[in-house]
Amino acid sequence: MAYENLLYEKNDGIAYVTFNRPKVLNALNRKTVEELHHALLHARDDAAVRVVILTGAGEKSFVAGADIGELAQQTPVNGKEFSLYGQTVFHLLETMGKPSICAINGFALGGGCELALSCTIRIASKTAKLGQPEVKLGILPGYGGSQRLARLCGKGVAHELCLTGEMITAEEAQRIGLVNHIYEPAELIPAAEAMAKKIIANAPLGVKYTMEAIERGVEMPQEEGLFLEATLFGLACATEDMREGTKAFLEKRPPQFRGK
Repeated sequence: MAYENLLYEKNDGIAYVTFNRPKVLNALNRKTVEELHHALLHARDDAAVRVVILTGAGEKSFVAGADIGELAQQTPVNGKEFSLYGQTVFHLLETMGKPSICAINGFALGGGCELALSCTIRIASKTAKLGQPEVKLGILPGYGGSQRLARLCGKGVAHELCLTGEMITAEEAQRIGLVNHIYEPAELIPAAEAMAKKIIANAPLGVKYTMEAIERGVEMPQEEGLFLEATLFGLACATEDMREGTKAFLEKRPPQFRGK
């Protein structure tokens, strides 16, 4: 499918989703979120895709937030639906069973920061700026920012960023655990690709079950999370990939995983 606001490419097991509205710093409007929804479903259902890399077109911005012109027209009813739909799409990204790497190449504000929070792993350019500035517009995060930021970085950090609305640098984002690594701008996508290739080298079902254990287990009491982990471990033991992985290790050769 040809997208109006996204670029979608696939190469060597990696799907690249690039937000392509550089004139408005890749701001999210309804059309863009709908296209993202379609692209994520396509990546989820494509067996050739193992990892998704998300980034922004141009050098200034990943996603600079919501489209303010569209946002200004929201009514209470439409605003709730607008929020719920975005949450649904971002939840799909978080739970699609395939890892996503967010390569933050510039501004990641509002919905852009929330989108990054929904990804499995976040890396950033040294020029990146992140924040949740919704209070400056008289609103609050609507695509999960208040929830995921608190879970990832703690309530204190979430309160500070969401209540002040101030931007932080890539270095500060790394310090608080919001991003994993920082790179020079030219090194950002190669670094994302290198990380993706490390993931792709591993067993697809092992990766999927590991993500499920972390994503679902973190919301559970530890005892329930451990039970989930044991259940998924048992499932992994029934796979062809487990037999291939252990056999390859004993035979001192690279494994040939098939995702079965």
